[in-house]
Amino acid sequence: MDKNDGPAAPLRREHWASRIGFIMAAAGSAVGLGNVWRFPYVAGENGGGVFLVVYLALVFTLGLSIMVAEFTIGRAAQRNPVGACRTLGGRRWAPLGYLGLVAGFLILSFYVVVAGWTLTYAFKLATGGLGASAGEPAETFAAFVADPLQTIPAAAVFMVLTVAIVLGGVKGGIERANLVLMPLLFVILVGLAVRAVTLPGAGAGLSFYLAPDFSALSIDTLTRALGQAFFSLSIGLGAMITYGSYLDRGQNIPRAAGWVAGLDTLAAILAGFAILPAVFAAGLNPEAGPGLAFVVLPTVFASMPLGEFFGTLFFILLAIAALTSSISLLEPLVAYFIDEHGLHRGKVTVLVAFAAFALSVPSALSLGPWSGFTVFGKSLLDLLDAVTAGILLPAGGLLIAIFVGWVIGPKAIFELGLAKPEASAAAKVWLWILRLPAPVAIAWILITWAAA
Repeated sequence: MDKNDGPAAPLRREHWASRIGFIMAAAGSAVGLGNVWRFPYVAGENGGGVFLVVYLALVFTLGLSIMVAEFTIGRAAQRNPVGACRTLGGRRWAPLGYLGLVAGFLILSFYVVVAGWTLTYAFKLATGGLGASAGEPAETFAAFVADPLQTIPAAAVFMVLTVAIVLGGVKGGIERANLVLMPLLFVILVGLAVRAVTLPGAGAGLSFYLAPDFSALSIDTLTRALGQAFFSLSIGLGAMITYGSYLDRGQNIPRAAGWVAGLDTLAAILAGFAILPAVFAAGLNPEAGPGLAFVVLPTVFASMPLGEFFGTLFFILLAIAALTSSISLLEPLVAYFIDEHGLHRGKVTVLVAFAAFALSVPSALSLGPWSGFTVFGKSLLDLLDAVTAGILLPAGGLLIAIFVGWVIGPKAIFELGLAKPEASAAAKVWLWILRLPAPVAIAWILITWAAA
């Protein structure tokens, strides 16, 4: 590395206390609203079972390969995304790290708004505020998101929860929180799934979800499944590079990445079991789109025994999933300022979070008092969501694949311990995926988004 490329890596760096702690934290980063909120409605819109099959295939080929690449970059450099890319590839690759940080910051700014909705809905269901007297679910939700006196304080509360965990550091904050939150998330998911599949009429939903109809397979299904795979695995925003930088040399990265991808996928599958059979049991449309969680499901919960209890559990689940992901959106930014500028964790965590929250306020207002102001026909929140998910994350994943596959391939293979003769075949397959199928697939996402 050129001596002018940036500051040297810190002599001492905090590491995960255990392998399971790292896996829970990384899985927490991946498991978020994309799994519990987004996956069921995207599956519902794209044929159910056939979408599930395609999604699984893409997660464990292209998605897993890029996740391994990001963990490898982080551990090899022991730095934040910017420092890691600069350390391994020289100054010209530092913008790749900045791209991830910008994407993460923008996502965090609107993510806390949506996450605040989950907290509010959990409270409303627990206190009877979404009962029959609340009116039609669609009207209730529209009125709620348009009220900044509800949405902005809820976003602030959620940001405070995120900051409180990140302030604790890697072991005492992020790892400790995920060791509690992730098991709790899966317990609630399993409980909701068991309740949903035992509802009268749930069989139609199970058939839709588990029996793939390949006659419904289309280019659009492939594109949506590929986009969901990358979105749900937290690829391209620097989180996995940062979490990988806290790994010690004794950890087996491919095995750990397999666990992370597996837990992430399990969460998405369980979310489908928890939601789609219940929607069919209530005689509602699974193709409800983004409103499935906040508009359709309250109707489902209202029609089932103990509906308010299970509805409260569901939105608590959404809040937990959002929290484990928001932590991983904030931490790369904090790590950057600590590594590159020597700032104290406490100070920089509060400052970055405040900046992200400041941007979240216009996002919240864009659905209410500022709803008349649009850019390209979208509210600010919808625009940030579209730009990050449609451009920045795929672009980050594309450049990560090129960076590892074509620029630092031999270094990456050595870092993974795949230089041994018995592992050479696996190394070749991994690099081949990063060099050809992954870039082509991600480029397809970008082209499709641009043409939409």
